[in-house]
Amino acid sequence: MKNLRSKKHILMGLVLLAASFFLSGCNSLENKSKSNSMLIVEAITGTDVSGNESDFLQSDVIKSDNTIVADLAKATLSASLMDPAPILGTSQYNNIMVTRYVVSFSRTDGRNTPGLDVPFPFEGSLSTLVRTDASTSVSFVIVREAAKLEPPLMNLGDSAYGDIIQMTAKIDFYGHDLANNAVSASGYLAIYFANYVDK
Repeated sequence: MKNLRSKKHILMGLVLLAASFFLSGCNSLENKSKSNSMLIVEAITGTDVSGNESDFLQSDVIKSDNTIVADLAKATLSASLMDPAPILGTSQYNNIMVTRYVVSFSRTDGRNTPGLDVPFPFEGSLSTLVRTDASTSVSFVIVREAAKLEPPLMNLGDSAYGDIIQMTAKIDFYGHDLANNAVSASGYLAIYFANYVDK
């Protein structure tokens, strides 16, 4: 009888051990990816109206010569291993290729209808290799020219000194490690839209 119970305990232990190995194969932090690598957004920066790099973006809707220019932002990305001390060490397969990004906008006042209260979300392409334990910077369009020709941004063109709209841009980065396992990460940037007075 005791032998039967001990065999059941051993069998149960083996089942639990197998389940733990199975579950550890998925990276729940990276949308159930099987990658051993993690994409990290270290920082996202924009520029102020003087062109200085800052932790926010002041987006000029219309220039003084009536031109419309897209706004750029810069993201600092890095890759890290889920296991900080892997038995086999790191390899080139742990590096991450970032292939695209998606920008969406929101407001704190709850008015978030795309094309009416905020610009439409959009997707852009990238081809940026992010190596493990190293930082990589990449510039990307965060506000398109087309968005400044549509509500609500086009409505700011009649005001030279007021009517500032504050929004938060969410940037989702997508890619894969070099073993072709999907990874993703998100970052945020505060944007102040206005028809700023050009110097």
